Amino acid sequence: MLQVDVESIGEEGLMFYSTSHFQHMLRVERKRTERSQKPFLLVLIDISSLMAKETRNDVLGKTKSALDASLREVDIRGWYDQGKVIGVIFTELMSTDTLMIEKIINKVYGRLCQYLRPEWISMLSISYHVFPESFEPESIKGVFNTNLYPDLAKRSHNRQISLMIKSICDISLSAVALILFSPLFLIIAAAIKATSKGPVFFRQERIGKNGKTFQLLKFRSMETNCDSGSHKEYITKFICEQKSATTEPGVFKLTNDNRITPVGQFLRKTSLDELPQLINVLVGDMSLVGPRPPISYECEIYDIWHRGRLLTCKPGITGLWQVTGRSRTTFDEMVRLDLKYISEWNLWLDFKILLMTPKAVLGGKGAY
Repeated sequence: MLQVDVESIGEEGLMFYSTSHFQHMLRVERKRTERSQKPFLLVLIDISSLMAKETRNDVLGKTKSALDASLREVDIRGWYDQGKVIGVIFTELMSTDTLMIEKIINKVYGRLCQYLRPEWISMLSISYHVFPESFEPESIKGVFNTNLYPDLAKRSHNRQISLMIKSICDISLSAVALILFSPLFLIIAAAIKATSKGPVFFRQERIGKNGKTFQLLKFRSMETNCDSGSHKEYITKFICEQKSATTEPGVFKLTNDNRITPVGQFLRKTSLDELPQLINVLVGDMSLVGPRPPISYECEIYDIWHRGRLLTCKPGITGLWQVTGRSRTTFDEMVRLDLKYISEWNLWLDFKILLMTPKAVLGGKGAY
């Protein structure tokens, strides 16, 4: 059972939730928004400079009074950063347009000005953050607002040593693999050049850790200058249909595409087209094991909860869904497997997935 910690002052009674509980409630509100589609607003009030110069009880007592006059019963207040930053979650807003946000911020700021001394106000810093973040096509290439995910940042901090080991393994193993497979690289490159016009490598913009974009490399398996429209149409239809619980698992790749070259067919069937991603791993854009890196137009139709697969973890060449369902699975199940991997990640899990990958590749199920 979660223990609810609050800070109290004299006769003022309950003050603010502790940092651990407030961040837990922030996580709960994210989950609630994923279900209800009703956004929330996180307001952060940095009082660290004020606390360093004034009496603690006086500052907190007056700040509490100001917030009490600003908040609804359903809003949540607590320590975002213990003793330094107060967080307020305005829950289940009907909209987060500019006018709505300005109205809330002006109300909070006005109450603070009413209850706090003018010289105190100059020492405050107020910021706000909306969840879910805008996922318009022009903003998908940005970074997730880490202020909304302090619990995930804490989890990453606790895994710091393991993540460092993972990074070292990624760099060393990808470098060794590139050396060992260099003759195969040359053979594949020669086959591609001999059978079709165009470059050896196919480059495609993908979305990586925390929404950052990178250029994913593959051996080219299609004719050059192909229009991506048919693939976009297929993926859009696939994701939308697969949101239905009654839909049968499908293939998360466009099959029987006449743009694929004969050499490309073989490369895709054997997953050899993905070997150049070792270069992505070596330069730090990807990991050997991780969630699948999506295409930007795919992300544009994600539900809110789907976006969690882009958080805190580098995308991988192989992953949990690849070794269990490969391409033949529902989209929601694929995302759930990625989220399960992110949540339960440890070095041993990576090792097991790497051991299972050759069998999945050789089996060829859903490899197209």
